[in-house]
Amino acid sequence: MNMATGLTRRLGLKGPLIQAPMGGGATTPQMVAAVSNAGALGSLAGAYLGPAELRKSIREVRNLTDRPFAVNLFAPSSDPVLSFAQMEAAVAATRPYRDDLRIAAPALTPPFSQEFAAQVSVVLSERPAVFSFTFGLPDRHVLEQCRNNSILTFGTATTLDEALALQEAGVDAVVAQGAEAGAQRGSFSPQEPDSFIGLIPLVTVLVHELRVPVIAAGGIMNGNGIAGALALGAQAAQLGTAFLCCDESGITSAYRKALLDPNRPRTRPTRAFTGRWARGLENTFMMEMESQPSAILPFPAQNAFTQDIRKKAAQEGRAEYLSLWAGQGVPLIRSMAAGDLVTTLFHETVETLKKLGAAVAQT
Repeated sequence: MNMATGLTRRLGLKGPLIQAPMGGGATTPQMVAAVSNAGALGSLAGAYLGPAELRKSIREVRNLTDRPFAVNLFAPSSDPVLSFAQMEAAVAATRPYRDDLRIAAPALTPPFSQEFAAQVSVVLSERPAVFSFTFGLPDRHVLEQCRNNSILTFGTATTLDEALALQEAGVDAVVAQGAEAGAQRGSFSPQEPDSFIGLIPLVTVLVHELRVPVIAAGGIMNGNGIAGALALGAQAAQLGTAFLCCDESGITSAYRKALLDPNRPRTRPTRAFTGRWARGLENTFMMEMESQPSAILPFPAQNAFTQDIRKKAAQEGRAEYLSLWAGQGVPLIRSMAAGDLVTTLFHETVETLKKLGAAVAQT
């Protein structure tokens, strides 16, 4: 059964599968290369990396594969101006966790994120096959430079309006991120209420309204899900949570244990860790901080402010204070090498497409 789409042919992929870029160390260069070597598109999460570290990571991937891969960054955003009252409330709300972990509150001063222009400069000079981005739109000049350097561009949308803005800006494909997706929502504005549109209606609408290819992302964990995305008209599926427990994943042992626990808590969206809506497994920090929303700083200040808590909790194996990002499909998660998972997903997709074809033929 042929899985090829216009997008897979353009990238020279064996199948319509993209490994999602997952920040914070999950998507190691080894994982990205293994996925690409198996015929899918590996994606390096570069948003939290400084220019030198980003260049080093890209070159590590390139040393491990000659196949196409993507590099992902966050679209630039302005640092929020924090009042004394905001800072005082945030420090007071997080004091019990820092006391428990024996750490002092950090001095929080901007910048709260990496310099986007310097990161993009690295991407343009290293020329990966794809530059993907989320949280909005970079300047059009950036997209034009990518085109001039034969780098495809993928933007992330959670609504039709965002998708249309991406298409108008000239992206090569739109990643439709459904509400089922794990980790941070790719919405353009962290201040606006999130509509939390599910994957099926989002992909269906975007395929109908857009001229550019649509990539389905959110809750997809196996070949059935990939085949379903193709049936909706998507040209590829992007999977993140499915790869978190692969051998090459860089997540902590406490995080891995929580994901694989058959009695794991449910997932839910939260602003507690980063100031931006993100889906993860329920835990103490999430639930208690969500009960006092005025103590949660805006993105990306909250992400910088809670970094020390998450780092120390990871060192001590304290999952109750970690950002346990996971999509709604997490009960289907599997542990294996990333390349083996890609091969398995391709096989499952082909088998499902055969069954769908046979079912249609019988009607």
